[in-house]
Amino acid sequence: MARSTLPSSPDAGSGRTEWPGKILGLPESGPRSMGSFGRRFLALVIDWALASLLSLAFGTYGAAGNFVTLGIFAALQVVFIALLSGSFGHVCLGLRVVPVRGGYVGVWRPVVRTVLLCIVVPVLIHAKDGRPLHDAVAGTVLVRR
Repeated sequence: MARSTLPSSPDAGSGRTEWPGKILGLPESGPRSMGSFGRRFLALVIDWALASLLSLAFGTYGAAGNFVTLGIFAALQVVFIALLSGSFGHVCLGLRVVPVRGGYVGVWRPVVRTVLLCIVVPVLIHAKDGRPLHDAVAGTVLVRR
């Protein structure tokens, strides 16, 4: 009997068996795949720039206004994620925040996610499935649209 030369699974021939989001059942690339670090970081830069511009417009930008800028950033995160499933930066870069178990992201998830994002340290810690801790605790994942 002739042996098949085709790989038995998509991973068999590529030499790569793991990718971010595989444990969650997300595809390796394309829509619904986990957002890359580069896109996540650029979205964060866009969101912080927007908060800084608003802070500047309100006249609170500067050394004493850093907490005001952080508050504006947090408010924008919660509102945009709850309404559009992604912050302004996420939407600009084709990303969205979705609950791991599906459905509507709600309001509590963006609040928890944003509080942990503003603390910064949870962003640097990643779970086994590749999500940063602020997403893992909130039960969300940032995916490509």
